[in-house]
Amino acid sequence: MKEKFLSYIHNLQDQICSGLEAIDGAAKFREDLWDRPEGGGGRTRVIENGQVFEKGGVNISAVHGKLPDSMQQLFKVGEADFFACGLSLVIHPKNPMVPTVHANWRYFEMYDAQGEVMQSWFGGGQDLTPYYLFDEDAIHFHQTCKTACDAHDPSFYPKYKKQCDAYFWNTHRKEARGVGGLFFDYLKADEQHTMNDWYDFVTEVGNSFLQAYVPIVERRKDLSYSAAQRTWQEIRRGRYVEFNLVHDKGTLFGLKTNGRIESILMSLPPHVQWVYDHHPEPGSEEARLLEVLAQPVEWV
Repeated sequence: MKEKFLSYIHNLQDQICSGLEAIDGAAKFREDLWDRPEGGGGRTRVIENGQVFEKGGVNISAVHGKLPDSMQQLFKVGEADFFACGLSLVIHPKNPMVPTVHANWRYFEMYDAQGEVMQSWFGGGQDLTPYYLFDEDAIHFHQTCKTACDAHDPSFYPKYKKQCDAYFWNTHRKEARGVGGLFFDYLKADEQHTMNDWYDFVTEVGNSFLQAYVPIVERRKDLSYSAAQRTWQEIRRGRYVEFNLVHDKGTLFGLKTNGRIESILMSLPPHVQWVYDHHPEPGSEEARLLEVLAQPVEWV
């Protein structure tokens, strides 16, 4: 399974990078191959200063070795070896009318002293973070997620949408990071699902990413915007940074397993502002966004 999924995410990385380069029309992804001293490595691809995308990364990692003490405590196990691979992406567009997007699809194995797999699971999801809210964009993104889920089980979308709303919640701000999407973790074999079933589901979601995001970018990338709207984008990016550094499990896992720092922190936007006690004008589009982010919305 690990070889099968690793092959899949390598191909998916190629597809997504090609699709995003085509939309940008100018910038290309720079590729860095890196090794992890304890075992494994990755293929980092970053795009910067494009016509459409100010900064973005579409990264693959496949790491293995001894499970760190902190992760042993998290998983409530003793000494064990592990393997983890995944594709993680974050795209920050230049135009504040185009939302930031994040996605991740991953697979994890843990081994006993004899080298046998004692646990394995999939995780992942995709979510949208707008700076100016166009309802039809949120509806399109969620409908694409729902379609991918419904191909496998109609209970998946409401369940994983709810988990996304709960996960991407900036607790210290009492607001959502964005308008959500899907989030799932610890998808293990059970009486209803084999690991191949979960592979089929996770790859269906991965394959839906460009369909979920590209039409939104195409609709918004050429809209005009003001300096004030750009400032609002940078203030909201600050909330994105806060979530990734304070709450995000993927960031924390990478830091605790001696991952490549440049690849882990590629999710941070290049231009951000923290303005003291900032509040938008009542009744403005900026204020409307905050109202929507105060509680989950059923988009489809």
